Amino acid sequence: MRITAITDIVVPIASAIANAYIDFSTMTASVVAIHTDVVRDGRPVVGFGFNSNGRYAPQGLLRERFIPRLKDAKAEDVVDDRGILDPFKCWAAMMKNEKPGGHGERSVAVGVLDMALWDAVAKAEGVPLWRLLANRYNNGQADKTAWVYAAGGYYYPQKDIEGLQDEMKYYLDLGYSTVKMKIGGVPLKDDLKRIEAALKVVGGKGENLCVDVNGRYDLDEALACGDAIAPYGLKWYEEPLDPLDYLLHAALATRYRGPLATGENLFSMQDARNLIRHGGLRADRDWLQFDPALSYGLVEYMRTLDMLRMHGWSPRRCVPHGGHQFALNIAVGLGLGGNESYPQVFAPFGGFADACKVVDSRVPMPDVPGIGFEAKNALYAVMKGMLG
Repeated sequence: MRITAITDIVVPIASAIANAYIDFSTMTASVVAIHTDVVRDGRPVVGFGFNSNGRYAPQGLLRERFIPRLKDAKAEDVVDDRGILDPFKCWAAMMKNEKPGGHGERSVAVGVLDMALWDAVAKAEGVPLWRLLANRYNNGQADKTAWVYAAGGYYYPQKDIEGLQDEMKYYLDLGYSTVKMKIGGVPLKDDLKRIEAALKVVGGKGENLCVDVNGRYDLDEALACGDAIAPYGLKWYEEPLDPLDYLLHAALATRYRGPLATGENLFSMQDARNLIRHGGLRADRDWLQFDPALSYGLVEYMRTLDMLRMHGWSPRRCVPHGGHQFALNIAVGLGLGGNESYPQVFAPFGGFADACKVVDSRVPMPDVPGIGFEAKNALYAVMKGMLG
């Protein structure tokens, strides 16, 4: 199996929405296609990858460093004993001459290519990625369905509380029982009104509602919000503090007894390990949201899972950020706790295969070789233009 070409494009995913920290009016994503010499069903196998929302298209890094290294690697240095591309060897080739530390935007570029490599490998073997992962790394055990929640509740221009409730009702009608909303962008007293309004939609059940601050609060604000929302019994209180300030997380965890969630803005195993060592998180209740598409890909994500097991954490406490099919395959194949979903924003990258409907916040997987992009028509319409 040889790489014959690698192409990339930049796609706008702009939306007139905002969280507590940024607006998404200029957001972009990189899409790559890795062409190979393997032929399936009369056509060469092509693997696709892209980066999650929240980080901009890393086209410069892709074109200047990581695509050339992958294309220039000797064939024998990037394949396994059967001659199939080995994502671990490809990862090493892409990271050649990169110093350790400083896991900034390069982790996004490598993650884009890593996704495409796994898509190509699973297609070459004629199996869905979730099945390949289960067979190789999880003793053949794959979950029948994945738990998913609907992420939304952004701050829209001129969107009032009634509009927020309508959005949450829409998610429930789609089959989700757990939803998430943004807070931290308005005064706490106003966010509490929004939370209480959303709780009415989910039947007053706090376990069906998550709130996300996107790192906006300082410690005093995080403690004040935690005290205010504690009686609601929410599913989780997400990223209330700067994601890299582990001491503040540890301080918050001593007072907020409900579940915390964080990790989507940590992009390496080492950063994840520092969070586990120093962030005061509790393996019996808290949630970890590392996103493989942003953090050097599945190769690095599996290193992170190994680290978590060594520290007494179950993979079931992992619910990746990003709302994409790549993480959904990983969740099913490696036994994670679930996956984020974006039913209404970041099209066409959010959401899952068209025929796989959500029922009670669980979704089945399509039996499609690779990650399954071809089963999501709006997304594949972007990708198929790269087939040449």
